[in-house]
Amino acid sequence: MMSAPRQENRRPGNVDTVVVRRMRWWDIAPLAELERELFPHDRWTVETFWSELAGVPDTRYYLVAESLEGEIVGYAGLFAARDQADVQTIGVRPDQQRTGLGRRLLNSLLDEARRRGCREVSLEVRAENTAAIGLYERSGFEVAGRRRGYYGQGADAIVMRCWLSGRV
Repeated sequence: MMSAPRQENRRPGNVDTVVVRRMRWWDIAPLAELERELFPHDRWTVETFWSELAGVPDTRYYLVAESLEGEIVGYAGLFAARDQADVQTIGVRPDQQRTGLGRRLLNSLLDEARRRGCREVSLEVRAENTAAIGLYERSGFEVAGRRRGYYGQGADAIVMRCWLSGRV
């Protein structure tokens, strides 16, 4: 008897019903609300989002994932300069986690980094965020170090790097 292919503990749902598009200024208010839910202790402010969008397209690339109902269910951002890039943020609404949306957003950032000629992409992730660390490892990132207290109050960051090769 054949068993069904492993689904990596994915939740039911279809990531294809989510539209990924460039972030715009009118997305900032709903993003700030989602940010408060996802990162209550070290969330970005409205001003931080405005500041990041000010760097688009020169050194920044930001995306939102929008449901067919028009709700923002995820977002991601990249800083890129010369041959290096840094994943600034990735957030996925809890009911959309483990559907493949985080991977889709990350892949979009990596594709953009390649398009811009970057050879290396780095990021910081909370040391206790094992789900995100697993996603990054499956996407080719390796642990490069640890930043103690990076997120404040003893919350360490794991620094991860991915070397890009090939074309998009």
